[in-house]
Amino acid sequence: MTDKTLPVVAFVLFMQVPCVAQDNHSGFHLQIGKAPLSAKFSSDTHSIWGGSLVKGGDGMYHMYYSRWEKKLGWAWVTHSEIAHAVSESPFGPFRFQDVALPPRGAEFWDGLCTHNPTVHRFADKYYLYYMGNTGDGVVTGAPGKVKLNPVHRNNQRIGVAVADNPNGPWIRFDQPLINVNPDVESLDALMTSNPSVVQRPDGGYLMVYKAVGKKKPGIWGGPVVHCVATSDSPIGPFKKHDEAVFQAPGFEFPAEDPFIWYQDGKYRAIVKDMRGAFTDAGQSLVLFDSTDGLEWSLANSPLVSTLQIKWENGQVQKLKHLERPQLFIEDGKPVVLLCAADTLDDQGVLQSFNVQIPVQTSAGSERE
Repeated sequence: MTDKTLPVVAFVLFMQVPCVAQDNHSGFHLQIGKAPLSAKFSSDTHSIWGGSLVKGGDGMYHMYYSRWEKKLGWAWVTHSEIAHAVSESPFGPFRFQDVALPPRGAEFWDGLCTHNPTVHRFADKYYLYYMGNTGDGVVTGAPGKVKLNPVHRNNQRIGVAVADNPNGPWIRFDQPLINVNPDVESLDALMTSNPSVVQRPDGGYLMVYKAVGKKKPGIWGGPVVHCVATSDSPIGPFKKHDEAVFQAPGFEFPAEDPFIWYQDGKYRAIVKDMRGAFTDAGQSLVLFDSTDGLEWSLANSPLVSTLQIKWENGQVQKLKHLERPQLFIEDGKPVVLLCAADTLDDQGVLQSFNVQIPVQTSAGSERE
């Protein structure tokens, strides 16, 4: 979710894919297929956003996602909660199970809002990373419109909840995992949000997260960047690194929503290109890679997807936004790309849903 603008059953054959992202230097390429109709997850009563998926020991697929009541308008920054749905297939249909991280009181750093989950199983435990905030609870945007409450926006922090079972209970912490830096010159002096975490080959953990500094005047601060942090434990402490990543000359806010993973000897990332900073496709999803997780480069052929979904029935659906890319990885290979999507209804009101799209990757010989 952006700050100022909004921005089956069985596996299917990967025929007539909408986009292929290929790194010609490494031979690595990623392709997405047609989504089955069962892979659309929506609600009549709630706006749905940003699903992340894990398979439990029960053989079920557990999806964690953001939701808030539609009657509140586009109130994600004040009223989002992280909910939990289950399915026998990664492509759905998913059914609501419970609220994993509900509101717990304005006195907590994440007490009024939990949002943008990303879930992992490390060893024998489950880790649900997320953004949380608190504030005055006032919705400032009209229905279908985006006007953020700045108190909640600037109180965004990164946390993690831990469970022995994907059905919970989830243990939350009284302090954020990634807090703001007290140094007003730092990259993350104002707020931290939208974590993505991967286990490194050496057994440690690497996080990429969104941050906002205070170098720009005004209540919204700036610039908006992405930072890297590392830890020996999935619950920290994380050591922050000083350089911003996913930068583009001439763009103050080029990227958002990175999902990172490690495959075929490199760190990989699918990133939302906010305004065509990395390709000529405009707002889209693009591919980056890195040898160490600290310095990232745009893949040689980076485009993953434009603002559309190709459905298995042949329909091509144009979207207002396609965001929050999350991969479900099985046996070390991505098999599902989860995304948040929305369209405008006849009244110009945003209607959102999650989608799970088949994906596969392959890699040729390395040429460094």
